[in-house]
Amino acid sequence: MAALRVLHRVCRVYAVAGLAVPVFGFATASSLGVLRDAWVIASILLTAAAAAILALAVLPRQDAVLARLTAGDSTPDDAGGGVARLAMLTGVFNLLWAAVTVLMIVRPGSTTGV
Repeated sequence: MAALRVLHRVCRVYAVAGLAVPVFGFATASSLGVLRDAWVIASILLTAAAAAILALAVLPRQDAVLARLTAGDSTPDDAGGGVARLAMLTGVFNLLWAAVTVLMIVRPGSTTGV
């Protein structure tokens, strides 16, 4: 149980620290002059979707699962989707970040040569 609390705290800190990613992203894209490139716009949209999933779905579901476990319920799977839905949403969040990472590396259509 203590490990779950620590992991939940890590997710919350990650969510707050992750706010710096779009700030640095916009600054970098602006300095490169690529703010209107399709790959940057796609990355912005995917990052926004990942942030929304984390803030609106993953963290609240983690709270709910931890609350049920703390209350002594040993089977949190049946409550509002429980652990299975949390795992799915976490996977979607990770896939979105993976897609952003690929876009940042490959930069399809980029003409900056950097």
